[in-house]
Amino acid sequence: MKTLRAKFALLLVASIVAVVALITLAVMYFFALPKEMEADLLIRQLVTMERLAGARPEALSSHPHGGEPDPEQAELMRAAAQRLGESLDVLVTQTADNRQFSTVSLRVGPERWIIVDFDPPSDPELWLWLLLITVGVGSIAVFAANRMSMPLALLESAVASVSPDGIIPTLTERGPAEVRATAAAINSLSTRLKQAIESRMRLVAAAGHDLRTPLTRMRLRAEFVADDEERALWLKDIDELQGIAHSAIQLVHEETSKTPLEIIRLDEVVRSVASELQEQGFDLEVVSICEVYVKAGRLPLSRALRNLFINASTHGVRGIVTVTCGATAQVTISDQGPGVAPDILDQVFEPFFRADRARSQKIPGAGLGLTISREIVQKIGGDVRIANQPGGGLVQVVELATVARGSGR
Repeated sequence: MKTLRAKFALLLVASIVAVVALITLAVMYFFALPKEMEADLLIRQLVTMERLAGARPEALSSHPHGGEPDPEQAELMRAAAQRLGESLDVLVTQTADNRQFSTVSLRVGPERWIIVDFDPPSDPELWLWLLLITVGVGSIAVFAANRMSMPLALLESAVASVSPDGIIPTLTERGPAEVRATAAAINSLSTRLKQAIESRMRLVAAAGHDLRTPLTRMRLRAEFVADDEERALWLKDIDELQGIAHSAIQLVHEETSKTPLEIIRLDEVVRSVASELQEQGFDLEVVSICEVYVKAGRLPLSRALRNLFINASTHGVRGIVTVTCGATAQVTISDQGPGVAPDILDQVFEPFFRADRARSQKIPGAGLGLTISREIVQKIGGDVRIANQPGGGLVQVVELATVARGSGR
């Protein structure tokens, strides 16, 4: 009942049923025929029948109707006869198999009775009337609420279908006028967002490319600095700037590239990347692995895992890698470092993020490795999660959907 569609339907049903119930009660109160009046009408008919009984004595019964006496109806009949100034000997009974109808036995002689069946006045079954109204109104209300909430449902589906790169797919502009207008607005928004993102990416790429030329000139000039210590500091800063420019260009490449996907063995990629980094001197160990296949681009996935492995073995001192299988494949990279302060843990995927708030550059890097890794993994339908371990250190988890070997899905 938390959805707006359900609330619309409930409001319509409650409003209409309440109005119908009030009108029904008002009609019953002002226009219903009192029981006493119905009894008076029946007595008048019985008096007329008594006067006509002598014309056809063969139509009379020699005994009253058998059945269970109905004292309440009998009392109503006697009271009505007294109001009309008539003296009638009546007996009201009900049959055991049908208690909805009553029978009046009117004595017209020592051994003669008039037998009349009648439907005694009773309270109307209001609950059945309201039930029928509720069912009918409920069906119409659900249909109306569905039509009223279609634009909102369209917004919900549009948000749910946003791709990992933040682009909303083009919606079909058809249906009622409100739905068409909503779809057109979302499509227009999607186009503007795409243009804005592409513009920002072109700006970042252009800035990264344009930085390369002056950095090269600065490197050449730094080589002519006479002081060895001063020259080393200059070259270190230039290397850091080149690393930032290269990472920015790489981020733009991952945002805009359309690498074809293929079925690859995730465990083989993990072993290959880990072995390459171990040869380069990174403290990294693969402790558990299983054969599992995923759909991804081999080169981008290798780049993403490499960034995460390097992050664990540098900032985390030593990285430990495991691969688990199941409905989803998980690559878990835990380390033995200090972790990240809980209040800034949700910022680790932001570009140029550093856990050291003083922004000191104790370990080389541009602060884009995690951003690039998550961008790559999300583009193939996966995700990257990072959390502090209870015993200390950081754990990075890459989660990807598995596919069958040789599957084209």
